[in-house]
Amino acid sequence: KNGISISEAEDFYKKCVSDFGLNIIGFMCLPPNNQKVSSYFSKMEDLILKTNLKELSMGMSSDYLEAIEHQSTYLRIGSKIFGSRS
Repeated sequence: KNGISISEAEDFYKKCVSDFGLNIIGFMCLPPNNQKVSSYFSKMEDLILKTNLKELSMGMSSDYLEAIEHQSTYLRIGSKIFGSRS
């Protein structure tokens, strides 16, 4: 239910790989609901390029088109498919 800040992500990734031998394939981003997502998506796009990872999960039904513009490879578009939650 929580994650790490973007500023800590690169070091955290390196630690996971070097100290724990984990096979990290990408990052996931869930920006705050009440803020503009483009700044978060842009930072995540930069992070993927820096770390040379392949997968980036970000974007939901309300912002998936913008997420695609920022190289998202996984989208969460449940309400566009199944409708709003009750």
